[in-house]
Amino acid sequence: MTVSRSSGAKRLEAPLIRTERLLLRPYRIDDFSHLLAIYAGDRSQFIGGRLTPRQVWDGFMNMTGHWPVHGFGGWAVERVDTGELVGEIAVHHPVDYPEVELGWLLFDGFEGRGYATEAALAARDFAFREAGVGSLVSYIDPDNHPSRRLAERIGAKRDPEAPTPNGDPCLVYRHPQS
Repeated sequence: MTVSRSSGAKRLEAPLIRTERLLLRPYRIDDFSHLLAIYAGDRSQFIGGRLTPRQVWDGFMNMTGHWPVHGFGGWAVERVDTGELVGEIAVHHPVDYPEVELGWLLFDGFEGRGYATEAALAARDFAFREAGVGSLVSYIDPDNHPSRRLAERIGAKRDPEAPTPNGDPCLVYRHPQS
């Protein structure tokens, strides 16, 4: 994995992170249409449900706005070989989240290929090594079995004592420092 570095702890935008098959890159405006599509369909059930275009836009801006404020945030994830957008990955800390979260989302048709695992490991390593995050969790809906398996695959352990955002009934998976 290679990380493009910039001077200073905070960044104006996401750095490029290249893994074997993926490029984690800053969002571009044309990525927004992919997010609109996923939040308009059934796949949104574990990520907040169906959202209006304005709500999707607010989330999109939140992910990009994290970088200059926190020094971490969201990335668009694309395949290196084709440039195809496969999903998004984020290290973020919304105002109503008790801790910094590692979250992931794959677009339709890209599941089961290890992309989420590869991107999550890269983002987790960035959070601990580059952004100075001391503790990292994933908040996962109890019925989202693929996300639970992914968290466990990359070494995260359930933390039943950890608080959840707004007391939501989600599971908290704590990630080990790599």
